[in-house]
Amino acid sequence: MPPPADIVKVAIEWPGAYPKLMEIDQKKPLSAIIKEVCDGWSLANHEYFALQHADSSNFYITEKNRNEIKNGTILRLTTSPAQNAQQLHERIQSSSMDAKLEALKDLASLSRDVTFAQEFINLDGISLLTQMVESGTERYQKLQKIMKPCFGDMLSFTLTAFVELMDHGIVSWDTFSVAFIKKIASFVNKSAIDISILQRSLAILESMVLNSHDLYQKVAQEITIGQLIPHLQGSDQEIQTYTIAVINALFLKAPDERRQVDVESSVDILDCPLTEMANILAQKQLRSIILTHVIRAQRAINNEMAHQLYVLQVLTFNLLEDRMMTKMDPQDQAQRDIIFELRRIAFDAESEPNNSSGSMEKRKSMYTRDYKKLGFINHVNPAMDFTQTPPGMLALDNMLYFAKHHQDAYIRIVLENSSREDKHECPFGRSSIELTKMLCEILKVGELPSETCNDFHPMFFTHDRSFEEFFCICIQLLNKTWKEMRATSEDFNKVMQVVKEQVMRALTTKPSSLDQFKSKLQNLSYTEILKIRQSERMNQEDFQSRPILELKEKIQPEILELIKQQRLNRLVEGTCFRKLNARRRQDKFWYCRLSPNHKVLHYGDLEESPQGEVPHDSLQDKLPVADIKAVVTGKDCPHMKEKGALKQNKEVLELAFSILYDSNCQLNFIAPDKHEYCIWTDGLNALLGKDMMSDLTRNDLDTLLSMEIKLRLLDLENIQIPDAPPPIPKEPSNYDFVYDCN
Repeated sequence: MPPPADIVKVAIEWPGAYPKLMEIDQKKPLSAIIKEVCDGWSLANHEYFALQHADSSNFYITEKNRNEIKNGTILRLTTSPAQNAQQLHERIQSSSMDAKLEALKDLASLSRDVTFAQEFINLDGISLLTQMVESGTERYQKLQKIMKPCFGDMLSFTLTAFVELMDHGIVSWDTFSVAFIKKIASFVNKSAIDISILQRSLAILESMVLNSHDLYQKVAQEITIGQLIPHLQGSDQEIQTYTIAVINALFLKAPDERRQVDVESSVDILDCPLTEMANILAQKQLRSIILTHVIRAQRAINNEMAHQLYVLQVLTFNLLEDRMMTKMDPQDQAQRDIIFELRRIAFDAESEPNNSSGSMEKRKSMYTRDYKKLGFINHVNPAMDFTQTPPGMLALDNMLYFAKHHQDAYIRIVLENSSREDKHECPFGRSSIELTKMLCEILKVGELPSETCNDFHPMFFTHDRSFEEFFCICIQLLNKTWKEMRATSEDFNKVMQVVKEQVMRALTTKPSSLDQFKSKLQNLSYTEILKIRQSERMNQEDFQSRPILELKEKIQPEILELIKQQRLNRLVEGTCFRKLNARRRQDKFWYCRLSPNHKVLHYGDLEESPQGEVPHDSLQDKLPVADIKAVVTGKDCPHMKEKGALKQNKEVLELAFSILYDSNCQLNFIAPDKHEYCIWTDGLNALLGKDMMSDLTRNDLDTLLSMEIKLRLLDLENIQIPDAPPPIPKEPSNYDFVYDCN
C-alpha cells in the first residue's frame, strides 16, 4: 500500500549529531514539526530554530514553500531567519575587521533567500548597508593601503548583499539618497577598482535606472560616455556586458526629447550624458570601440553579451520610429525642398523653381514629368506619397541619403528607369517607400526588445549610418531584381516578395560587414531564389493520389511514434532554463530532465550555465510524472498572469509553459528558444498521453512522411537493402582539404 500523499520522508542534519530520518506530515504546522525535531535532540527554545535545504541553495523552509519538499530531501536544522538576521545585523557593525568581513561574507550568501532577506530588511538592514557604503568606505580609506585585499573584499561583499536583497523587490529603489548614488558612480568612474566591486556597482546603477524614474535622472547626471568607455576597452567580457547593460538601461528610460539630438553636432560626446545622444551607435568613437573590443575581440561572444548587443541594436533602430510615424505635411516648404533636391540631383536642374524661365504652366508640366520619372505615384504633388505611416518621412530621409551619398548609383537607377517603357520601369519613389516599410518590419522598428532574444547583427555596428546604408544596398538590389524578373508595374508586389526573401536569407548568414551582406545578396539572384524555391517545393512535395494518401495514413502512426521517442529522449537529456527577473543579467539557472524510465522529472538550481548534461544526482528536486495534472502554455501559465513588464512581452509569452500538479502547485518554465519550447511541450503531452500539436511536430511529420514515401516508391528490384547501416568511415589523417568559402 503506497504511503499517504501528505507524508514525506526526509533526512535532517544538525551539526555534531547523526542525521535523523523522519517522516514529515505536511498537514501539521511547520512550528510543530520543528519542535518535534528539536525535542529529538533535546534543544530548548524551538522558536529560535528553522529548517532549511542542505543543498547549495540553503533556502529556508516556510509555510509557503513546504510543498516543494519531496521524498529523499535532505534538510538542516539551523538558526531561525529572525535570529540569524539579528546576529548578522550586530556582527557587521563589529569593530574587528576580520569579524566584520566574515559577517558580510555570510550576509552576501544568506541574502539570496527571500525569508532571511525579509527579516534583515525589517531590521532596517538596507539602510545600514547604504550607510556603510557612503561613510564606511571613507572610514577605512586610510587602511586601504595596508589592508587593500581586506578592504576590497569587504566592499565587494557589502555590495553583493545589497544587490541580492534588492533583487527580492521588497524595498523601493526610490528611497536612496544622492550621496549613495554618487558613491556607487564613483566606483564606476575609478580607473583602478576591484573587478567584483565594479561588477556590482554597474549592476546597481542598471537596476536604479530601470526601476525608478527619479534615480534615472540622478544616475544620468553622474555617468558619462567618457567614464564608461575604458570598461568597454578592457578584456573582461563580463564587465563589458554590465557596461553595455547600463548604456541600454539609460537609453531605454530616456525621455524621447532627450534621445533626439543632432548626430553631426560638434559637441564632445565624451562629456555628454548618455541620454543626450540621438543614436549611441551613430557616435563613431563608441560604435568603433564596441566593434573592435567586443564584437571583433578574439573570443566567443556569450549569450548574455549577445543579448545586450541585440537590445542596443533594437533601441538604436527604435530611434527611427518617430520619423517612421511622421506624415509629410504637403504645405511644409522645408519638406517639399527635399523632394526638389531629389529632382535637382537626378536631373541636374541648375536653377531654383522660383527663378526658372517660362510660364508657370510650363514649369508645372516639367516638374510633373520629372516626378513621374522619379517614380512617385502622385506626379503632381509627390508630397502626398509620404502621408502613409509607416514609413512616413523615414522613406524620404532614406531617399535623400541615397541621392547624396551614393549619387552615381541614384542617378543611374533613375535615368535607367526613365528610359524604359512605362510598364517596365521600376518606380524609384514607390519602391523606396515600400522598401523602407519592409525593412522596418524586418528589423521590428518600434517594438520593445525581447527578454530572451540574442539575435544581433554585427554588420549594423560597422557604420555610423547603418540603417541608411542598409537601405542603399537593398534599393540597388530591388532595381537589379526588377530587371532580372523583367517585371512590369503589375508585378510590383511579386518583386517586393522576392526582395524580402533575398534580404532575409542574407541576414540569416549573419554577415560581419555591410560589404559581406552585399556580397551575399549578389549570390542570391532571382535565378538562385527560383532554384531554392523549386528545391524546397520538391522536398515538401505532397502526392495527392488516393494510393499515396492511403499509404500516408498507414505509416503516419509509425512516424508519430518515432517523433514521440525523439522528444522523450531529448527530455531525458534535459535542458537548462533561466529564471528571468526584472534585472535580467544576474539571472539564475535551473536544469530539468526526465528520468530514463520516463517516470520522474528531476530538477534543481545551478550556479551557472552547464557544459553538457547535468547528472540526476545533482538535481535535488523530483516530480513524479503520475502527479502531473496538466500542461498549460502562454497566458494560461501562472507566472504569466503576474504583473510586470517581463510578463507582457509577446516573445516571452510564446516561450512560457507550466506543469500543474497536486493542488495549486506548478513548475514554471520559460524555454530558451522556440525549438526547445516545442520539444518540451510535445514531450510532456506525450507523457500524459495527449497529442503533440507543436509546429515542430507538424514539420517533422511532413518531412519524415515525405522521405518515407519516396523511399517506398523507389524502384529497388534486385537491390539488396542491408539490415544494418554502413560503418562510419575512419577520420582522415589530416584536414588540409577543408577551406572556408567565405
